Amino acid sequence: MGKKKTIAKVAPDFLKREKESLIRRNRQVIYFNDKEMAAITEYCSRFKVNTRSVLFRRAIMEKILKELDSNPPTLF
Repeated sequence: MGKKKTIAKVAPDFLKREKESLIRRNRQVIYFNDKEMAAITEYCSRFKVNTRSVLFRRAIMEKILKELDSNPPTLF
């Protein structure tokens, strides 16, 4: 027999605050030209991407976080 897994108890108010902080309330609109849209459509069909918003969010956030990591704030 294997060991039983212990589940850490988390305060319900903490879970509620955490869930509320992840709600997306800010809207941003992006416009693409015909060539860009054709490339996005081709990518989505080739790699079977069903939700484009997830693709855009991941790509944008990866780029932003990478840039922030490579350019830390300086003191002087």
